[in-house]
Amino acid sequence: MILHLVRHPRPVIPPNTCYGRLDMPAEEVEAAAERLRGLLPAGLPVWSSPLQRCRALAGCLHPAPAIDARLQEMHFGDWEGLPWDAIGPGALDAWVADVAGFVPPGGESGRAVQARALAFVADLAVDEAVIVTHGGVIRVLLAHWQQVPPAGWTALAVDYATVTSVELTANRAVLQRLNR
Repeated sequence: MILHLVRHPRPVIPPNTCYGRLDMPAEEVEAAAERLRGLLPAGLPVWSSPLQRCRALAGCLHPAPAIDARLQEMHFGDWEGLPWDAIGPGALDAWVADVAGFVPPGGESGRAVQARALAFVADLAVDEAVIVTHGGVIRVLLAHWQQVPPAGWTALAVDYATVTSVELTANRAVLQRLNR
């Protein structure tokens, strides 16, 4: 199976704001779709996170994208919409020390994001597909497939409005392209 993991364009939100499940539009969706169409094989099925910054792009890439809640970004709970400075260094340090296991108040852990994203992939019954989702979801999938320990998850860069393609076989995952 080949998966083309597409990150949504930059969201319309003030800089230095914590967002995950916040539902906001994205910038320049049409321009991003135009560029991405040139990088993606035509006619593939498209799945999307239900958040509008992904849905809008998915709708430009396919007339009827499938929506799956398991593709949503990490839920930061009480941190959602707060400036990072307002969260405080103690809480942020605790998260950085354990990105896989730490749960923001009212939110979910990185491990939980990874489990639901992997469950989504396990349920796919296609040879090739486009998945329009979020940086965190792509990051935890790549971490799993590349066997990156949690301490290295945040070093996996996933740029806005890019495609990362991975070929999955029974025994391995081959990264075909990253951030194109």
